[in-house]
Amino acid sequence: MSNQRPAFSNLMKAIRAGKFVFSGELEPEKETNIDTLIKSANAMKKWVIAANVTDGPQSMAYACSLACSHLVQQQTGLEVVYQMTVRDRNRIGLVADVLGAAVLGIKNILALAGDHSALGDHGGAKPVFDLDSAQFVHLLSNMIDKGTDFSGREIHGKVEINVAVAANPNAVPREPEIIKVERKVKCGADFIQTQTAFDIDEAKSFLKDLEYLNCPVLLGIFPLKSYGIAKYFNDYIPGVSVPKEILAKMKATKQISNKEEKKAKIDQINVDFFEPFIAEIKKTTKAAGVHCMAVLYERLFEPLLSKFI
Repeated sequence: MSNQRPAFSNLMKAIRAGKFVFSGELEPEKETNIDTLIKSANAMKKWVIAANVTDGPQSMAYACSLACSHLVQQQTGLEVVYQMTVRDRNRIGLVADVLGAAVLGIKNILALAGDHSALGDHGGAKPVFDLDSAQFVHLLSNMIDKGTDFSGREIHGKVEINVAVAANPNAVPREPEIIKVERKVKCGADFIQTQTAFDIDEAKSFLKDLEYLNCPVLLGIFPLKSYGIAKYFNDYIPGVSVPKEILAKMKATKQISNKEEKKAKIDQINVDFFEPFIAEIKKTTKAAGVHCMAVLYERLFEPLLSKFI
């Protein structure tokens, strides 16, 4: 189904054209002033073709992704990937927000399950999960390809959106994860964005295992802005292990008293690790690109990505 769907977004058009693409990430927080979000989008738009706008990551009650996606696109011209979780919406809410996205001219949706509500800042909130993420992709496919909602009722007007799904290269065992991704692709995904990868061999093996699906994959990377972030990622993000040598190098920067010198050193650590990582992925795999989750770390885009653009 995804091979027959038009490329509605600039991101999808670039992928179909065979370009090695880069996407970024924006994270609305508990705020009503999104000046920081707009500043970040403007800073990265030279280096990425689109940016994900997160939807309550780790089940935090943050500003609405749909509103922020629209304003980012409107005020900066950077195309967005509107993230939507099934955690917080039943099928009525999902249909409503997809129609809203179509009204606002959003051309990419990343369909996600979402972190369980017990993990967030409102732990007593009831999760919804009326549909799972694959069923949500099926709903999106009906709306885009058939012009109907989940119940087969007609939609007046077109929904012209490309659909992304997530994959976890760190899953152990891997086989169930591949099966889940296959199900989502068969339901109508246009492309895949993976979660963070640090191990190049595991990343390459995972990409190889996904090749049979014939669905473009953007491999996720997460540049580390500080030692605190690196340690948190290593200690608390399931399935993610930050290489020990990076942790050690990041920890050593705590001894640097000059702030600008410390920033420069952290940037260099990231470039030294991720530049050859990206080069290897681009050269030796069929990945369609890289999803760079450098939230509030836009200064790294130029030194890291300039050789690839």
